Amino acid sequence: MFGNQKFKLNNLFLFIIFTIGILAISSSSILIRFSQSNAHSIVIAAYRMLVASIILLPYVLLKNKSEFRSIDRYDFFRFLVAGIFLALHFASWISSLEYTSVASSVVLVTTTPLWVAILSPILLKEKNNPKIWIGISIAIIGSIIVSNSQSCRINPGFVINCDGLGDLLSGRNFLGNFLALAGAWMIAGYIIVGRRLRNKYSLTFYAFCVYSIAAIVLVIWVSFSGFSFIGFSTSTYMWMILLGIFPQLIGHSTFNWALGYLPASFVSVAFMAEPIGTIILAFLLLNESPQIGEICGGLLILFGIFLVSLTNYKSMNVKNNL
Repeated sequence: MFGNQKFKLNNLFLFIIFTIGILAISSSSILIRFSQSNAHSIVIAAYRMLVASIILLPYVLLKNKSEFRSIDRYDFFRFLVAGIFLALHFASWISSLEYTSVASSVVLVTTTPLWVAILSPILLKEKNNPKIWIGISIAIIGSIIVSNSQSCRINPGFVINCDGLGDLLSGRNFLGNFLALAGAWMIAGYIIVGRRLRNKYSLTFYAFCVYSIAAIVLVIWVSFSGFSFIGFSTSTYMWMILLGIFPQLIGHSTFNWALGYLPASFVSVAFMAEPIGTIILAFLLLNESPQIGEICGGLLILFGIFLVSLTNYKSMNVKNNL
């Protein structure tokens, strides 16, 4: 009986952690929009990773210095690949918002679970229950509904009419849509590689390594692109610093922690709850009331996540030292 109570407590703890992480990453799009009024997308991505890395550095040097000596050449390569994947994800996704609509960008970038579900059985030897595809499909449909709620309306007779959906992969929006899709591929690769490393290294050490590598990659990118790191308004610096603290250090680190305990497919699907958190924050901070499509789509996303977690209920290897 004690064991069952402990398992329920662990699941409650996981729920709380995921809720905090989702709310943190949900602030990302709002902070990015504020920053883009004065800074280039690649610069914003670089600041995001630099801020998170600098904050983690003192703690890692004090508490995790010994872990540097335990890195072999194979893990060094994995850290390098994970950091590059993370840098490319933020560079491509943030940049996509300059070329395409937020709706199209979100539709494509939230296909991440599809790529993780396809690749994790091959690369991680994690078997996916066939039923997991039902949950993933429902969550993706919900994400599409949320993303297109601004361009869709319900006509008399409950006929749904959507404007602009034909531009998803055509015309001037093609580059932005491709960058958003590339962002989904990159974060899928990051999750899969990170799953290997999180089983061997502490959360803070793992996060510091991948964030620092991503920061270095982005700083080099910015330097070669000729963009400036300085000359922004005080508010822009503030938004970029907050971007590194909340969505990155708190939000992404929460999911990095989860990779040490849960299947990569489940963690990637939990990422899809971000639109729900964004709707809540937009309502609280920007006084934007959610539309019917956002509410319905959000419920579908939650239901999809519930089905995936229920399917993995018996197979999830939750460690006893939570």
